Amino acid sequence: MERTRVLVAYATAAGSTRGIADRIADRLREVVGDAAEVVVRPADPELDVRSFDAVVLGSAVHDMAWLPAATHLLRRARVTLGDRPLWCFSVAGVAPRDPVRRLVTDRELQRVERGFPSGLAPRDHRLFGGVVVLRGMPLWGRLFWLALGGRPGDHRDWAAVDRWADGIAAALPTVRRAASPAGDERPAARGTSAVPPAPGR
Repeated sequence: MERTRVLVAYATAAGSTRGIADRIADRLREVVGDAAEVVVRPADPELDVRSFDAVVLGSAVHDMAWLPAATHLLRRARVTLGDRPLWCFSVAGVAPRDPVRRLVTDRELQRVERGFPSGLAPRDHRLFGGVVVLRGMPLWGRLFWLALGGRPGDHRDWAAVDRWADGIAAALPTVRRAASPAGDERPAARGTSAVPPAPGR
């Protein structure tokens, strides 16, 4: 059986983006089963995306931009992925859970995407809330966060992450086939099961 190879790469500052990357990978494994090999790696200059059939890449957002490691990998992926699918996710302090916050997060996504390479066309770019620590945050940042009704703590929405990963699983390249003795080809079996909430990191 030929399996689809999926890379889930991330750039994290304090660990919450890594937690979301791990959750996406776990969910893909649960949904797709043995039909895909899912690999999780930090965004690293030596990471070669050419051996993967699909890439999911995410980063923490600082000052309305991805971390440099993720941006660098995104630029290389733009050149080496070709027409293979790419999904992106950003992790910020504000989760899009109501109309006001959704307006803020939509604008933040637009700002983040301005730093993406020209001509890049990911299948989707989703923003998730992360872990908010007010200690060390500039005063304007604290005031902005409090004005939105925010609070410190873990704001990762695991159900939203699971739903997004399910969409990725459904759209993965269908290179996985198992040939029967009679010679006809049947799609590899898929299964779905719930993933328990991951601990905060």
